[in-house]
Amino acid sequence: MIDPVDGTASYVRGYPGYCVSIGVEVDGVPTVGVVVDARGIRTEAIVGRGAWRGDQRIRPSDRTDLGHCVFATGFSYQPAEREQQARILTYLLPRIADIRRGGSAAFDLVASACGEVDGYYEIGLNPWDLCAGQAIVRAAGGICELLEQPNGRHLVLSTPAQLFEPLRALLGEAGYSV
Repeated sequence: MIDPVDGTASYVRGYPGYCVSIGVEVDGVPTVGVVVDARGIRTEAIVGRGAWRGDQRIRPSDRTDLGHCVFATGFSYQPAEREQQARILTYLLPRIADIRRGGSAAFDLVASACGEVDGYYEIGLNPWDLCAGQAIVRAAGGICELLEQPNGRHLVLSTPAQLFEPLRALLGEAGYSV
């Protein structure tokens, strides 16, 4: 699955929150991923073999306390969905260290895989937005799951193993179906 410009709104505005994302599924499972961001930094992975940025192996964050964690997210272009996202964000902010908004799902998934953020969540993404990033997160040792929501959309949740259940529970308290 190829997304030639993930983060189109950023690209159009000249904001560096975009990337090229190439992912390969094997039997429906994201297995290989390559993401090249606007800075020209390439991150690549093969599930079961590891993930690298250049010649450096990458790993997710080792933090364990949500109160010290920075998470990335994105927002829908649909007004009603953005309202729900704002309510959830309002619930989360006093319980975590901070939020980042990169502009691209693949960019944010790579940031989660590298430990640049402690995790990532977003609702309503497409398979081409996720394939490469999911493979990179999993190959780096993180967890990246799709949690079905009542409206038929999926909540993507990417974290290191030790933060998956705590963040999942917090997102459930905030209003998502987890």
